[in-house]
Amino acid sequence: MTIISGPAEFNAEDLYVDLRPMVDHSLFLKCEGFNFAGSIKLKAAAAMVEAAERDGILKPGSVLVESSSGNLGAALSIIAASKGYGFLCVTDARCNLSARRFIEAMGGRVHIIAEPAATGGLLGARISHVRALCAADERYVWLNQYTNAGNWQAHYRTTAPGIAHHFPHLDVLFIGAGTTGTLMGCARYFREHRPAVKVVAVDSVGSVTFGGEPGRRMIPGLGAGVRPALLDEDFVDEVIHVEEADTVRACHRLARRGFLFGGSTGTVVSGATNWLAHHRTPRLTAVAIAPDLGERYLDTIYQTNWLHALYGEDVLGPDPVAPDLESA
Repeated sequence: MTIISGPAEFNAEDLYVDLRPMVDHSLFLKCEGFNFAGSIKLKAAAAMVEAAERDGILKPGSVLVESSSGNLGAALSIIAASKGYGFLCVTDARCNLSARRFIEAMGGRVHIIAEPAATGGLLGARISHVRALCAADERYVWLNQYTNAGNWQAHYRTTAPGIAHHFPHLDVLFIGAGTTGTLMGCARYFREHRPAVKVVAVDSVGSVTFGGEPGRRMIPGLGAGVRPALLDEDFVDEVIHVEEADTVRACHRLARRGFLFGGSTGTVVSGATNWLAHHRTPRLTAVAIAPDLGERYLDTIYQTNWLHALYGEDVLGPDPVAPDLESA
């Protein structure tokens, strides 16, 4: 029996899915979405809030404000609610409606930025808005997930050691790159404790994180319009970029086997599958981190009209269910 008094106290750490039947390669998926926030961002949110409290930055009457594409905002909203802080999430139209409603259900507020900045796109505009809020009202406290060391330290202390414990013979680890908190925490840990493990970062096409050209990105989570301050490429062995249409296909492929994951997870699985297809090393032990679940994407990635409008009617290929129905 598990009894908790706060929502951040519960997080399923030891759940892995064997993806071999779905992707034709040996790949274990570490599921990080089974907590009250629904994503891996609960770890970073809790660590950053705790550090701010220890440092006296957060105090009664404070209002947390953060730029987020959805998942960190949801995580901060439940922590703010449980601790009695206000919360304001600054996001843009790519943030899923369900994530916005989740934040509001927790008593938080959401500001949506519509116009991108000349430099930095929508993310740059969101950060500028956060800075303006903090300058205008001293009650606002910006934890700044993009520069806060607590972001990567949370994964150095928990995520990476957990993987190392369960996979003592790990060869390669696939990690999505957003703020790069998860990536940097795990990469630093394995460089220090298991340097033979290859760390492969998975990014979205259109992201500038690793020096790519900026482009349209409609699926929130991974990728960035501004290079993350936390990123140190010396700890990354390889980088893979994934097209959003491939993210969509990976999500639907998993869903057709009963696993509903989010866009960030689809990107990581797609990148990992392609990498493994080109590195057919016998008995390779590979793990990928699944940052989120799929419920918040039901109106986007799993909604036919949204998919067809953005990626075309053939994005998923032939419907594997339709022939069975027609022959019944």
